[in-house]
Amino acid sequence: MEDNRIGRRTVLRTAAALAAASAVTGCGTLMGNGESRTSSGGGGKKRLVVSNSGGAYNDALTKAIYEPFTKETGITVTTVNYQSAQIIAQVKQGRPQVDLMDNSLLIFQKMVRQECLEAIDYDRLKSVKGAGIPEVQLPEHAVGKNVWASVMAYRTDSLKRAPKSWADFWNTDAFSGPRSLQSAEVDLPELEFALLADGVPLDKLYPLDVDRALKAMSRIRGDVKKFWNTGALPAVLLGRKEVVATSLWGGRADELIKQGMPVAYQMNGARRMTNGWGIPKGADNTDAAYKLIDFSLRPEVQAAFSKLFPHGPVVPGATKLLSDDVLATLPTSPKNLKTGFDADVAWWDKNQEAVIKRWQEWADA
Repeated sequence: MEDNRIGRRTVLRTAAALAAASAVTGCGTLMGNGESRTSSGGGGKKRLVVSNSGGAYNDALTKAIYEPFTKETGITVTTVNYQSAQIIAQVKQGRPQVDLMDNSLLIFQKMVRQECLEAIDYDRLKSVKGAGIPEVQLPEHAVGKNVWASVMAYRTDSLKRAPKSWADFWNTDAFSGPRSLQSAEVDLPELEFALLADGVPLDKLYPLDVDRALKAMSRIRGDVKKFWNTGALPAVLLGRKEVVATSLWGGRADELIKQGMPVAYQMNGARRMTNGWGIPKGADNTDAAYKLIDFSLRPEVQAAFSKLFPHGPVVPGATKLLSDDVLATLPTSPKNLKTGFDADVAWWDKNQEAVIKRWQEWADA
């Protein structure tokens, strides 16, 4: 899903952090129509065009990564918000318009099949060597850089005790009340949560048993008020007390909590997805692209980004630079790593179309 998983609290937190930097120096400004502009000149090898999903995500990247990178190297970063389909078309025409992409590893997996990404030369990335980045976040054609997660949130005033697992979420007798889960219309269906609720261990989820997952989904279907189809909807349903528990993208419940609403969330059984860097095949400025990738994986840069945006760093050393309150919200903190799992992007890439078809047939039955 080409979308930044954020809540309003994230926007406010990012805006506050950026308030002191009212003038952008040496970085591009994202435009809503997919175009971009830069606040300083510099063509040729001194200009790097990066595609990301925009909004508060781009703001945090600008503050934590792009601006310091430009200051250190003199390379201007210009951002655009192209969808992967646009970049694929550009590559196939032999005219890629971006030097570097920021997207999910699942999207990059699809682009690899279409031969649209350069293989990564890890020898050019000094920050990777000895950093302890998990292998799952270092595939052949992309480099992981930050991690978000789908988690469970619930109303503390509607439940006598807090649900601690997806098995509790599925237990509508002990934890009664309407639920909400994600629809396949917006992103990957949450079959892993159904399997965890049915007793499958975290390390035995893949390959997913789709039949078993849908059977488990059927057990809770009558209590699901809405299969949400936009990233903002589950927090709205929870805030209005239309549901007592829901899955949602990490960060979405924070604004409700800030407003004083009786809402909490927990990371047990969280499904982690990694955003990373990919270099389109035929990109013009790969040297600068590698420099930015390498810069972004320094522990202090990783930590600076996570302070602004609730995505976890891929570099373990970065967590040592973060406070406990920030770590509690991040899926890659030492504590939360133990209780969640990484989505198998290779499996989903191979099976997504068939699974979504099965899910839709189940939903329409």
